[in-house]
Amino acid sequence: MTAVWSAPVRFVECDQQGIVFNAHYLVYADEAVNAWWAARGLPWQDLTGRGLEYVVVASAQQWRSPARYGDTVEVDVEPDRIGRSSLTLRFAIRVGERVCCEVATTYVCTVGGASAPWPDDVRELLGAPEPDGAAQGGSAPG
Repeated sequence: MTAVWSAPVRFVECDQQGIVFNAHYLVYADEAVNAWWAARGLPWQDLTGRGLEYVVVASAQQWRSPARYGDTVEVDVEPDRIGRSSLTLRFAIRVGERVCCEVATTYVCTVGGASAPWPDDVRELLGAPEPDGAAQGGSAPG
């Protein structure tokens, strides 16, 4: 798989043990999500220009091995779940083939600060089926 985003580990990102401090893996995922959207033809500026924003509602990390100063981290992104208004992405943050950290982040689509369904064209670009109940006029949970 080709990484969506990559960068060298900076000295400032490392703790006293010389490894990447845990919170920086969330920063790497945050950088990668913007590249992931852009790769689908939906850069952040286009989404916000349409009045759409995606906000983080949950994030979890699992560490596998350390990244260190001088390494280059690469981030792979895969959709895990696409709901009516939510999207969960999985990030594999690695050095070469060695996975350092896995992150799962759930985002919610918002318009004017309130939760809103993903527009149909966005769902299509994400490869998502219609939300459950959409054909019957019902609504599905986020």
